[in-house]
Amino acid sequence: MFEALQARFQTIIRTLTGRGVLSEADVDAALREVRLALLEADVNFKVAKTFVDRVRARAVGAEITKSLAPGHEVIKIVHEELTRLLGGPSRELRFAERPPTVVLLAGLHGAGKTTTAGKLAFRLRRRGRQPLLVATDLKRPAAVTQLQVVGRQAGVPVFAQQGATDPLAVARASVAAAQAGGQDTVIIDSAGRLHIDDELMAELRATREAVRPHEVLLVMDAMAGQDAVTMAARFHQHLGLDGLIVTKLDGDARGGAVLSVVEVTGVPVLFAGTSEKLDGLEPFHPDRMASRILGMGDVLTLIERAQETVDQESAAELERKLRRAEFTLEDFRQQLRQVKKMGPLESLLEMIPGVGRQVKAAGGVDERQMRRVEAIIDSMTPEERRHPQVIDGSRRRRIARGSGTSIQDVNRLLRQFDEARRLIRSVGEIEKRGKRGKFPFPLP
Repeated sequence: MFEALQARFQTIIRTLTGRGVLSEADVDAALREVRLALLEADVNFKVAKTFVDRVRARAVGAEITKSLAPGHEVIKIVHEELTRLLGGPSRELRFAERPPTVVLLAGLHGAGKTTTAGKLAFRLRRRGRQPLLVATDLKRPAAVTQLQVVGRQAGVPVFAQQGATDPLAVARASVAAAQAGGQDTVIIDSAGRLHIDDELMAELRATREAVRPHEVLLVMDAMAGQDAVTMAARFHQHLGLDGLIVTKLDGDARGGAVLSVVEVTGVPVLFAGTSEKLDGLEPFHPDRMASRILGMGDVLTLIERAQETVDQESAAELERKLRRAEFTLEDFRQQLRQVKKMGPLESLLEMIPGVGRQVKAAGGVDERQMRRVEAIIDSMTPEERRHPQVIDGSRRRRIARGSGTSIQDVNRLLRQFDEARRLIRSVGEIEKRGKRGKFPFPLP
């Protein structure tokens, strides 16, 4: 998502920073391009106009005329206004002083509401909370069963009453069950519709009045475009939303709905769905998203993903092995798997400032190459992974057949790994010399 918008904004940025002095006409020309880029990204035309007007009001004033680098100052203003457009400061989920905290999820069919309920429960459980999923969608066939399957995958209990027909009674009973069972968070998966109608709104309002939720969150599909903005405004008008969860943010939609919905509704986006996996739900940070749209990367999110994925003891053991030049193909395979857990490699590289643009210019990342490397290592015996020097010609042929690759692929991997080990060994030797005082100072 946002790929087309990123490309347009980066072109505008290069134009602005390439000039030493900016006139009012230069700013107006750049802002026309910004407005066109927003409209092409399916941003609501009123929102696009408001955004450009706010940037122009600041960009043609004293902030620019007194700046030594006017192009960078305009970019700073665009970043700040883009952050404001996306909701300003990020907000966490609010928890009740006296548990259980009740979270009501609303939304239309197809937005990913049930899956999002499981992702949210999984996220809360990993952070030490005791969530309870509640099935109140009693009309859609197999909706209760679907939530139960998601609950088992997330390791979270699901409250469901077989044969129930009254969603209000189920919702009330779930809060009482959570209090009795020690669950501190109740996540209610409400019924949805293919479209907004009076019956849906009446049921959701009745559910809200029955359980008094602390958070009413609308699950909306980022692929829906301007329909999502209209839908969110209707839900907010009739229900009074506290926050939004945007799903399918990893899709190929143009992203205009995300940029428009906060401005139109005044409701912040709390979470964004980034994959189909249970851990594919991340807090939404407007400032970080603005940086990614402007091609500035998102190092903080990359660090957070690494902290959540990488086991600290394994990282310490890896550091010890690297320092002693004991790094093996077994360790390399483990690192590949940990990187894969963090998400698609290309999306990770895009979070590093400047790297994402270079990757796209080079034609992107070939994820198949990583899979080939892992398949080659998997086809080795434990002894071969620990001591690759024992791999002779016949073993290489066996590994190539077992991994579905060629002998040349196996040779390339072994050669690159051997070069990497020699480099690691040489760095270790330099560090040891520094510690023995053969250099004027120890190397870091």
